[in-house]
Amino acid sequence: MNNTETISQILALKNWAIVGLANNPDRPAFGVSKLLKAKGHRIFPVHPKAEIVHGEVGYQSLADIPVQVDVVDCFVNSNLVGAVVDQAIAIGAKAVWLQLGVIDEAAIQRAQAAGLLTVMDRCPAIEYQRFN
Repeated sequence: MNNTETISQILALKNWAIVGLANNPDRPAFGVSKLLKAKGHRIFPVHPKAEIVHGEVGYQSLADIPVQVDVVDCFVNSNLVGAVVDQAIAIGAKAVWLQLGVIDEAAIQRAQAAGLLTVMDRCPAIEYQRFN
């Protein structure tokens, strides 16, 4: 986990569900999702409000997304992320990415046991800078 090879593999995946993304430019999820979209990823906002963000239709849950999700990027509190990781496993995601400050060792272990690639306590925007 969190090694260069795993991060590179996840950054190469196309469809990213951004859990916690709403139409609030002051939140980190807003800027990170904009960068991911600019890098060619397809983003799917996931938030109870299901708002349109960066021109992309929002969904209330991962299960509502009508296409295969590759990466579930988690902008939620550490005490809530375990349920999101379990949903990522249930929908057949290929990877989970826990953002800076989001830490749940047990959830990461469940994801790894299910065969998902995992990153914890990192930001894809920062990692993209390392690779460029």
